[in-house]
Amino acid sequence: MSPATLPPDDALRRVLHDEVHARPPARLALPAGVLYLAVFNDGVSRQTELDLLRRLPGQEQLGLPDLQDNFLRLALPGYTLKWERHSEFTRYSLVLPMQAEPSGWFEGEQWNLQRLLPADWLAQVPGRTFCAIELALLPADLSQPQTLLEQLRPRLGEHTLAASLMGNQRHSMVLTDFRLRQSGFERVLVLAAPETTETRAGRIVQRLLEVETYRLMALRGLPTAKDLAPELAQAEAQLAQITASLEHNQQSDQALLDTLVALAARVEKAIAQHSYRFSATRAYDALVAQRIAELRETPVPGTQTIGEFMRRRLSPAMATVASTEQRLATLSERVSRASALLRTRVDIATEGQNQQLLEKLTRGQALQLRLQSTVEGLSIAAISYYVISLLLYAAKAVEKAGVPIQPEIAVGALIPVVLYGVWRTVRRIHAKLRGADSDAAH
Repeated sequence: MSPATLPPDDALRRVLHDEVHARPPARLALPAGVLYLAVFNDGVSRQTELDLLRRLPGQEQLGLPDLQDNFLRLALPGYTLKWERHSEFTRYSLVLPMQAEPSGWFEGEQWNLQRLLPADWLAQVPGRTFCAIELALLPADLSQPQTLLEQLRPRLGEHTLAASLMGNQRHSMVLTDFRLRQSGFERVLVLAAPETTETRAGRIVQRLLEVETYRLMALRGLPTAKDLAPELAQAEAQLAQITASLEHNQQSDQALLDTLVALAARVEKAIAQHSYRFSATRAYDALVAQRIAELRETPVPGTQTIGEFMRRRLSPAMATVASTEQRLATLSERVSRASALLRTRVDIATEGQNQQLLEKLTRGQALQLRLQSTVEGLSIAAISYYVISLLLYAAKAVEKAGVPIQPEIAVGALIPVVLYGVWRTVRRIHAKLRGADSDAAH
């Protein structure tokens, strides 16, 4: 079917589709050696890594587009090199043929790096080393694994070994002591049946290298958890004091609020700084468990399997990290609850103050009404006085005009009428004002 019959591709379709093929395992022919280096790449640009790769024989034409897929395999004279860039680290894997004879295992001349790599090329890899492994992949008869183990033990030293048969058909055997040598490398020895295919050999090596890489990355959260322990203990003690003060009213609300806000800021800062590391630790620990499960180990009597070694050594560290992460989250929740309690108490106190203020306002309004009533009575008397004075002047003017009246008697008789008229007028004015206020309210 022609692609034209499909709707247009999503912008990420091909990128996401090809992700499953992004880092294929190398095809390894027995016997082979793998020199593996993983370095943190924070602050290291692709251009810096490109400059390093260009120093390899015949790679002067490499460009940044060659590194955009975060994976590059270079075929070099006598060996291959695989470059992989991840979010936190970059991996370099040199794969070269080895001698099958045991006399040359893990000896410096066996790798012959001075001939294969430019001078000090490994030392100039940009970044900080956190994992370096020398892995030998050799053919062997695995019918007698216990005997084979006793023969190989001296080659890896007197340390406790982790060893197991791998695969449902027990097609290979791994031995390692997870020890750093003076050279800075760990040593891993893998024995596989001579008929092992190159693809299977590549998968075996990739899983073993990833187990150790992800183990070390998972452990990055342990120092952080240990560093946080004293700070968490201090914060928990301070929160307990704040809670006790809330219970016994030992401090003012404002002082408690300031202390609680400062504590909340410290806790949230710790969460913001370390949540990524703790999440990454969980993710890497899950990857370790997944890769170990893919090994499908069978124990060799007298040794631990890699899975048992990891459970005994890695699990306590992961439990410490998980406990610290949970402790930090719980502390944040407790601070939030204490803040809610303090806010409730402040709200109740504020409501009490508002109630007192309303009572004062009510008393003030009542007093104002009484004063208003008093002033209103006085104003009626004053207005009536002026009206009566005017009537008195008018009556005197009428008397002067020759009308036979007595002004004082006439005006005195009108005083009740004037008072009533003024009182009624003031009442009407008040009624109109109250009606206007009521209409405005509606």
